[in-house]
Amino acid sequence: MSRLLFNNGAVCHAHEQARPKAAVAVCMVLSLTAGMAAAQTDVLGASAQVYGSVRMQAEAVRPHDRGAMDDYVGLRDAYSRLGVKAGYRFSENFAVFGQVEVPFDTANLRFRDPYDQGGAGRDKGARLRLAQVGLDTRLGKLTYGQQWMPYYNAIAAPLDQFNSYYSGFATYTSSRVADTVSYYSPEILGLSFAGSYSAPSGNRRSAARIDDRRVQVTASYAPFAGTLISAGMDDRGQAGFGRNRIYGLSASHTEGPWYFAAKYEWFDSGNQTPGSFSRDGNQAVNVMAAYTFGANTVRAMLANVQDYGDTIVHLGFDHQYNDQLKLFAEIYYERNTAAITAKRGGLAESVSGINGGRVFLVGARYDF
Repeated sequence: MSRLLFNNGAVCHAHEQARPKAAVAVCMVLSLTAGMAAAQTDVLGASAQVYGSVRMQAEAVRPHDRGAMDDYVGLRDAYSRLGVKAGYRFSENFAVFGQVEVPFDTANLRFRDPYDQGGAGRDKGARLRLAQVGLDTRLGKLTYGQQWMPYYNAIAAPLDQFNSYYSGFATYTSSRVADTVSYYSPEILGLSFAGSYSAPSGNRRSAARIDDRRVQVTASYAPFAGTLISAGMDDRGQAGFGRNRIYGLSASHTEGPWYFAAKYEWFDSGNQTPGSFSRDGNQAVNVMAAYTFGANTVRAMLANVQDYGDTIVHLGFDHQYNDQLKLFAEIYYERNTAAITAKRGGLAESVSGINGGRVFLVGARYDF
């Protein structure tokens, strides 16, 4: 069965440039095989799983400067993905694992990321979300490949809690980088550490587009159940103006149906250009609260990310209809341009002259 699952993953990857009809066929094959295996990482021996998530939103977008871009109503993918993960646990304290996850842009019917569609210094769109292998031992976890980054996990992820395309923009860091080696320590008395090194080849293909190595370190402390406090540094690499680092602090707390999170980031860089994303001294401050009642959750985030959206307001409601299906509605506002882009466009289609805007959207997410 493991061979069959890996073959399905390979087919999905091989059809990244297929025509829309073929792409849909591949998705249907994967959805039919998804229930054939379930990973049991805590059980000795082999485990494997095919999984996926289809996420789409209908949105009404109104830029602030409609001379630069007109209002529009359309569909946008909200980070759909198909994946295969497998592992082998030799003992309670030693396991090997691997994972490949590809994006599927449901609005454009292409195997690529809905944000990084190509252009802006990259010939082709991002066609992998994750491609990693690693070791999990009592001394920690060591991973190589394209993966979620330690700084994102510790600092940005506690506030990346919304369901739509617009979730996760209110930060200066990159969420995933290829050609990365990372290490996560075990937790001892509530304290844990993580670090990573990304080769220039991986950092160049990330949304940062920086042709230099990238280094991250984080420390996290859980003083009591439901609370996590983290600090981190993201050295983004040489971008032509000397030092280029982000420092961040975050805290989150869960209390019954309530969830609270906050973060603070600042740039330490040699970039003195006014209005630049990485200008020295730029700061990002975010606060978020969520409340769950029954199958429903309401969320609200207020942020100020200097030179990348500036004032940002994000409100959301979602309803977990069943184990697989979630319905959601959100309102997103940014004072200056960050996440809002052209209809079904992404990074390369961003129009800074629109000076931000607002979005109302409704969507659905189906996991299998």
